Amino acid sequence: MDDQNVIKVLIVDDHHVVREGISAILKIVEDIEVLGEAKDGQEAIEQARALLPDVVLIDISMPIMNVACN
Repeated sequence: MDDQNVIKVLIVDDHHVVREGISAILKIVEDIEVLGEAKDGQEAIEQARALLPDVVLIDISMPIMNVACN
């Protein structure tokens, strides 16, 4: 698959098992690349700035800067 057609994803959830499960599912899809995972909102912002994902899959209720409150 051409790198220009690959969808780069960052997974954000405070539950490790959820992040791991979503990552496992996405890793079998040929045109999706999981760039990284974050456990809270602050880590998500830092990783998004560093990794520049195309898509961020994010839990809306997490400790430390949850999306529902911001």
